Amino acid sequence: MAARRAIVSAIAIAITAASAMAQVVAQGAPIEARALPWAAKRLPASPDECAVWRREQGFARSVERHDAAAFESFLHAGTVFDVATPGAERGRESVLKSWTGIVEGKTIALRWRPGIVSIGGEPTIAVSRGPYILQTIKDGVAVWRVGMFQSVWVRDPKDAVWRVLFDGSATTGQNVDDRAAADRWVEEQPMSDCVPG
Repeated sequence: MAARRAIVSAIAIAITAASAMAQVVAQGAPIEARALPWAAKRLPASPDECAVWRREQGFARSVERHDAAAFESFLHAGTVFDVATPGAERGRESVLKSWTGIVEGKTIALRWRPGIVSIGGEPTIAVSRGPYILQTIKDGVAVWRVGMFQSVWVRDPKDAVWRVLFDGSATTGQNVDDRAAADRWVEEQPMSDCVPG
C-alpha cells in the first residue's frame, strides 16, 4: 500500500512539474518552428539575382534566429512594409517596432524562404517573391496559414549592399491543416536555382 501511494505521489509531482514547465514555455519561449523546405522546381537565375536571393534567405534567417539586430541590417532606411495598404509601416524604426513580436516569435512564428528573384533593366532594383508559413497558437492549438510574400530590394550605391525597400503579402493567405500540409504547399512553389548561403 505504501509503495502504491509513493507511485501515485511521484506521478502527481511529475504532472505538476510538467504543467509548470509548459506554462513557462508558453509564457516566454519562442514558438518552435523550423525553416521552410526548398522547392522541387528550380528556375534559372543570374548571379545578381542569386545575390538578392541569398539576401532574402539571410533576412528570413534573422527572424528564425530571433535576431533583431540582424533583421534591422536588411532594412532600407526608407522601407515600407505592408506596402500599398492602409496600415503600411513607413521607415526602419516603425517597421522594427511593429515586427518586434514577429522577430521574438513568442506568440507568432513567421517563416519564409526566397522563391523567384527578378532583376530587369535597372540593375540596382530587384523583386523577390516566395512562400511563407505563419504559425499562431489559438486556444492552445497551432494554426497554420500559407501564402506568398513579395519584396523589392535596392542596392545601396554607397556600400553595394542589397536592402529591403518594400515588403508585403502577394496573395491572400490560406489555412492548412498542419505543418506537413504547409510544407507540401511550400515545396510546390518554384524558386530560383541559387546556391543557399
